[in-house]
Amino acid sequence: MELVFATNNQNKVKELTKLLPAHLKILSLKDIGCMEDIAETEDTIAGNAKLKAAHVKNNYGYDCFADDTGLMVDALNGAPGVYSARYAGEKADAEQNMQKLLNELNGIEYRKAQFKTVISLKLGEKDYLFEGICKGNILYKKQGIKGFGYDPIFQPLGYIRSFAEMDLAKKNKISHRALATKKLVAFLNTLKH
Repeated sequence: MELVFATNNQNKVKELTKLLPAHLKILSLKDIGCMEDIAETEDTIAGNAKLKAAHVKNNYGYDCFADDTGLMVDALNGAPGVYSARYAGEKADAEQNMQKLLNELNGIEYRKAQFKTVISLKLGEKDYLFEGICKGNILYKKQGIKGFGYDPIFQPLGYIRSFAEMDLAKKNKISHRALATKKLVAFLNTLKH
């Protein structure tokens, strides 16, 4: 089976490819000639994932899956949420987003948070959604150099390390994206029969 993964984020591709079964051939946006950035204009994570998958299906004709992830911090009423990738502004990078979040939590001891990933799969005319949630806490400062995004300041519940201090194999057992991907894979495996 051939599927397009609607992302330009090579870190996501690398992380996800390790989770998918061998019978799945994953094509990138570049592989299908899609060079535009698909705008995330919805006000929910699920909405953005569906929008990206539909864009590829409608404009390029490929069955496709797309994901969107948000970091929800309890003390900030769920922010940055759907705006996680552009929390410090449209052109902000991960470093700026992390710094803004740490600044907003300065002096706050209650640091519970969760990462949520929603994967939207567009097969033919049907849409399927798969969700993964990883609960944890926001650290007071960055720890580790692996991973991407908010990984250096997110410590999953029950662990003493940040995502950025874990090797990929460990992270891929517990992360929000891994949990959503496992649901996607289980569903795709039912289609083989």
